[in-house]
Amino acid sequence: MTLAPKHQRLVLVLLAVAALVGAAVLAMWGLADRAAYFRTPQDVSAGRAEVGVPLRLGGMVKAGSIRREPDGVTVAFTLTDGVADVPVRYRGIVPDLFKENSGAIAEGQLGPDRRFTADNILAKHDERYMPPQMGNQAAELKTRETAK
Repeated sequence: MTLAPKHQRLVLVLLAVAALVGAAVLAMWGLADRAAYFRTPQDVSAGRAEVGVPLRLGGMVKAGSIRREPDGVTVAFTLTDGVADVPVRYRGIVPDLFKENSGAIAEGQLGPDRRFTADNILAKHDERYMPPQMGNQAAELKTRETAK
């Protein structure tokens, strides 16, 4: 028994739709453990962050809050958004751009004591940042334009 060409196309379309739905479900299932919502210290203090759920906490590193613990690897600091403060603890090497009064994003989990334990720290740079290679190219271009 053979199917009419019209029915064969319908079967192919149904198989393609099933494959797309299957791929979408697999992608969502794979991302479920890796998805992290972005929260501010104000969100955390207002209770809009769940304990033990992966999230990204963004804010400014409060001046005078960076403290290295005696083990030399653990860093404790406070992230603030000007409204609320959240104490953060991180064990590892901090990025070079990490410093007081600069932006940072801590990836990790909020503990039951409302302290944030970071697995990763991302330091932000300002909007004027330019990689050194690009900075040299821009200076050379500017020199060429003025020489003309």
